[in-house]
Amino acid sequence: MHNVSQMTILDTARKIVHEGPICDHCLGRQFAKLSTGLSNDMRGAALKLVLAMHAGAEKDKELQDELARSRGEIKCWVCNNLFLKIDSWVTKSVEVLSDYEYNNFLVGTKVTGLLAENEEILWAESGTTFAEPLKTELNREVGKRIEKLTGKRANLKKPQVVALLDLENDTVDVEINSLYIYGRYRKLIRGIPQTRWPCRECGGRGCERCDNTGKMYQESVDELIKPHLMSAARCTDTAFHGAGREDIDALMLGDGRPFVVEAKKPHIRSLDLEALEAGINRGAESKIEVLGLKFVESETVEQLKSMKVDKVYRLKITHNITEEKLKSSINVISQTLIKQKTPTRVLHRRADLERVRKVHSVELESYNENTAVLVINCEGGLYVKELVSGDGGRTIPSVASLTGSEAKVIELEVIKVG
Repeated sequence: MHNVSQMTILDTARKIVHEGPICDHCLGRQFAKLSTGLSNDMRGAALKLVLAMHAGAEKDKELQDELARSRGEIKCWVCNNLFLKIDSWVTKSVEVLSDYEYNNFLVGTKVTGLLAENEEILWAESGTTFAEPLKTELNREVGKRIEKLTGKRANLKKPQVVALLDLENDTVDVEINSLYIYGRYRKLIRGIPQTRWPCRECGGRGCERCDNTGKMYQESVDELIKPHLMSAARCTDTAFHGAGREDIDALMLGDGRPFVVEAKKPHIRSLDLEALEAGINRGAESKIEVLGLKFVESETVEQLKSMKVDKVYRLKITHNITEEKLKSSINVISQTLIKQKTPTRVLHRRADLERVRKVHSVELESYNENTAVLVINCEGGLYVKELVSGDGGRTIPSVASLTGSEAKVIELEVIKVG
């Protein structure tokens, strides 16, 4: 509860009125924190009425004249009669928002330098500590009318759309917050990266090496999903967020890898996710498959990126070792902490660090004279190709180092993530 006397309020109000013609909104706003259930213009009108009664009782001609200047069709020196234009701002806001589907919204304001300066002068002169900013009141009043007109609700924390009042240019800009869809993808053929991979030669500009496409690979998981979402949501672009990524030459099987796809500035939000899923899978022609699409909040992206999950891989390896030797190396690696320096094959794009990851289990699924199939359950972040090859001693221990061979992976499948 604010500890303030009636006379302090009236003294402050009189000081404000003394500064020049002021509208009810701007006067009342200086005391916005002192009561609830009243609009600022109601507070301002009430204060002017009480001041007028005091002026009459005390025969205070100066105060009567000052109050007279703040009645009727005045030009408020603080807001320049901004609050007379609320309906105009509401109309403009509803019009720019009408092109977008939304259930909730927020109003924001870019004030002019002059209005900001006027407000600071008023605060300095009056010394009031109970005021709220002009743009807070304008946002609220415009927002209340938009609610009434559209039936949509204002949302201060996570609005789907924001109407931004640009007072200087007399326009309303619109900010559209992204739509987020979670799912899992299965990659059913090799040779497809998760996201667009710019050409190494030209950096994505287009050259002879990439046939002027700017890409190392002509398709990606992201690009097989993108056109379907852009068409359904009528968005300007999409962004793909995966829970890690598999090698380009690996399959992603089992239940798939979790991902979130972000639709930027969508016109449509109420998507039929079953139809979207079916459309993506039909268009992908058995290259990828998405499943379990559902709407999520933006925080899911961060959760996905920071998620620490175990993974299960199926590896086909070439070797020149006996089954007994291979089984012996597997027993050593199982339940073991593996020290890995960044693999040689990715050093061009990743820092040269040493990491330690645990192998939970290794199973020999099949064996013949030249090849074998291993199923490895391990911590996320372990480079399993190097677990087999040793990468010239950069991964310790490895199948190759334990068997004194040149074992290496020739086929890789991710069969479980998390």
